[in-house]
Amino acid sequence: MADQMIQDRISISTDEHGVADVRLARADKRNALDPAMFDALIESSDMLAKDTSLRAVVLSGEGKGFCAGLDFSSFQAMSDSAEGGTPREASETASEGRITHRGQQAVYGWTELPVPVIAALRGHALGGGIQLALGADIRIAAPDTKMSVLEIRWGLVPDMTGTQALINLVGLDVAKELTFSGRMVEADEALHLGLVTQIADDPHAVALEMAADIAKKSPHAIRSAKRIFNEASKLTVAEGFAMERKEISRLIGSPNQAESVKAFFDKREPDFADPELND
Repeated sequence: MADQMIQDRISISTDEHGVADVRLARADKRNALDPAMFDALIESSDMLAKDTSLRAVVLSGEGKGFCAGLDFSSFQAMSDSAEGGTPREASETASEGRITHRGQQAVYGWTELPVPVIAALRGHALGGGIQLALGADIRIAAPDTKMSVLEIRWGLVPDMTGTQALINLVGLDVAKELTFSGRMVEADEALHLGLVTQIADDPHAVALEMAADIAKKSPHAIRSAKRIFNEASKLTVAEGFAMERKEISRLIGSPNQAESVKAFFDKREPDFADPELND
């Protein structure tokens, strides 16, 4: 088992089956997003993207909450600059070689990971925290989870990919209502709206169990499925069908696909080969 600490903000433990347990490690600050946490989120997702033995990721926060959003000291800096101090850091420019700026990449890095990312939520997921949760493929929430698109409180709008994710998950009208109001959404309503996938008393344990099950499946098929679903909302129906055809043609007759079939009929666990990088 490999254990790493990134920027003193995120711990990563990867087991022998390729499941990475990624935890925001700033419990004393409710895992709030400060510059070091943004750097750690980007560095962690970039690092995991290069690991061809990776099968699934569980993303959670240490302590009683997932992520309380932007660190309050950052809001004070915004206030000071608005009152005539130093200029605000530019936020509208994409980073070189990416379609995102730094804040967006802290979330989008998890969305674009080639393997499933399961967020285990408890306590607060607010502002940047809810956007980070929405960047995952699946969200499992504890009954005490509270979520809010909180940016309106600070005179801001979601700018960490949250606008796109909200529309895809809850629809345009609900996305607008949650953003305009900044109201708190508790776990039961979050499930009803589609903000979370399921509710569990121990979301981290359930997420790890789900990740372990995914890790037993063909990694090529899992990666193909994630690619298809990530692109679905961006494609026409014809383009979506064409992508299905492209992905299935790559899978049929491939070594891991043959191993899936053989292992099933042999009544044994499959022995899959790792994908190549970017495969």
